[in-house]
Amino acid sequence: MFYEHLKGNIEAVLFAAGQPVTEVQLAEMLSVEKEHIRILLAQMKSEMEDANRGLTILEVAGGYQLCTKAEFAETVARLAEVQPNRLSKAALETLSVIAFKQPITRAEIEEIRGVQVDRVLQNLIDKELIKELGRKEVIGRPILYGTTEVFLNCFGMDSLSDLPPLPDE
Repeated sequence: MFYEHLKGNIEAVLFAAGQPVTEVQLAEMLSVEKEHIRILLAQMKSEMEDANRGLTILEVAGGYQLCTKAEFAETVARLAEVQPNRLSKAALETLSVIAFKQPITRAEIEEIRGVQVDRVLQNLIDKELIKELGRKEVIGRPILYGTTEVFLNCFGMDSLSDLPPLPDE
């Protein structure tokens, strides 16, 4: 087929997207007709059916997504056990704000960072780096957040007094 060279592009897009990509989106990105994309996707799915391949293309939510084959789920689950537990830049920034300004509310963190932090806060709570300290005595009684012993251990500190001083504003 004339468009055979586009398979790598399609695979890369499906991998990078992390969510379903429609035929229309792929056709627009690659400047080809939707029908050609459909044919290429069918060929790619067929090629990936080989038992030695760990990935497949699934048709989900009106689009296509590159996914791990179900028979490799157990192996992929072990990845979490061996992968270092790293924090994103957003999580580190949020954690820094909490460490230096605690106790602090979500709204106060968002005011300092200038972005929503709901998901980041939940991630930090899940990693036990922060916890709810109570509620602020203002209208709405928002939750106050602060760091935990796990935070101190992760960053090699005995107490919050080990934090470096903030530069003068």
